[in-house]
Amino acid sequence: METFLQYGKAELRIQVPDHATVIEPSHMEGLKDEKAAVMAALQQPIGVPRLRDMVKATDTVAIVISDITRPTPNEKLVPWLIEELSHVPAGQFVIINGTGTHRDQTREEFVQMLGDEIVDKYRVINHHCHNQDELVNLGKISFGCDAYLNKEYVEADFRIVTGFIEPHFFAGFSGGPKGIMPGIAGIETILTFHNARMIGDPLATWGNMDRNPLQEMAGEVNRLCKPHFMLNVALNKDKEITEVFAGELFEAHKIGCAYAKAHAMVAVEQRYDVVITSNSGYPLDQNLYQAVKGMSAAHKIVKQGGTIISAAECSDGIPDHGNYAAILQLRRTPQEILDLINDPSFSQFDQWQVQKQAVIQVWADVYVRSSLPDELVEKAMFKPTANIDETLEQLKQKYGEGMTVAVLPLGPLTIPYVQGE
Repeated sequence: METFLQYGKAELRIQVPDHATVIEPSHMEGLKDEKAAVMAALQQPIGVPRLRDMVKATDTVAIVISDITRPTPNEKLVPWLIEELSHVPAGQFVIINGTGTHRDQTREEFVQMLGDEIVDKYRVINHHCHNQDELVNLGKISFGCDAYLNKEYVEADFRIVTGFIEPHFFAGFSGGPKGIMPGIAGIETILTFHNARMIGDPLATWGNMDRNPLQEMAGEVNRLCKPHFMLNVALNKDKEITEVFAGELFEAHKIGCAYAKAHAMVAVEQRYDVVITSNSGYPLDQNLYQAVKGMSAAHKIVKQGGTIISAAECSDGIPDHGNYAAILQLRRTPQEILDLINDPSFSQFDQWQVQKQAVIQVWADVYVRSSLPDELVEKAMFKPTANIDETLEQLKQKYGEGMTVAVLPLGPLTIPYVQGE
């Protein structure tokens, strides 16, 4: 039968066996009037007064947004927030791009993310985790590091964090506190957040918030300089808003996570020989680094010794920022990479993504269908494929005609799990 994978800004059509299992989240219709729903949530938020009533005309306001690797509809949410705060002069706003350790966005990309009017009229800045002059030390936390956050955020009179909520491969769920930690944190704090012990904790996984060390640390850092207001949304496969969660950070985020868990996590009865996944298309599949998330979703239901086939366009390359590619060259095999990262004397940023990737590669073979040259894919210890249909035919020689196959067309927007495991 024919099915599809989200790939870049389009779809990739593939042929799979008729007995293959296609796993998608329960479909949620987009809201008929997205703006009306968001404005209603700003006016009747969860756990706090109306947003407009919380902000004085003399306040400086910091709005933290997700960077370009996330599909958060910033071009809608930010103008609607500013409309609700129309009594605050434009010069008192700063919009902070929560890059974490990712690269800066260009002006053209900010226009793509926010629209010309916002970029022309309001101050929009990139967060720089390495620049001490742009950070504030809020003190030592229980996880053994200092908590550094963006100075402009900390010094603002009123702080807002935006984002979208979906299952996350080690933080349980995205959105909420993650917009601040690691979104606008300093590199020392980010390295602790992503160290081998934290990422390797079995509770640091898809859909789990209970005693998840990543969420616990994010919560502790947020409480040192908490956003006064959160605006998060849930999205469907067409990137339409399906629900809005606004108000007090932890209460509103908890409700949003319950919604995402109910609609995005799908139980299956068994593991599969082959799992084919996407990375949810653009913007999530911009680079190989981000594509690990879709592979991690497939890892949840592939047999040990099985095969994952990942379709991610990687229009932005490996990418060319950070240490992701460099760490992969330090050893010859995924197991050797894991041993290196688990050595307490080793610490480099981006090691968390390599760690998650290596865990997957030790468990299963991973093929990648992308726009990258084969040699770059192979340097990352993946197997390149130009044609998923042909690769499936070849895999029948390994697993036999009864080869079991699952397909995740939307990648990490659907998180499958084996019932009872």
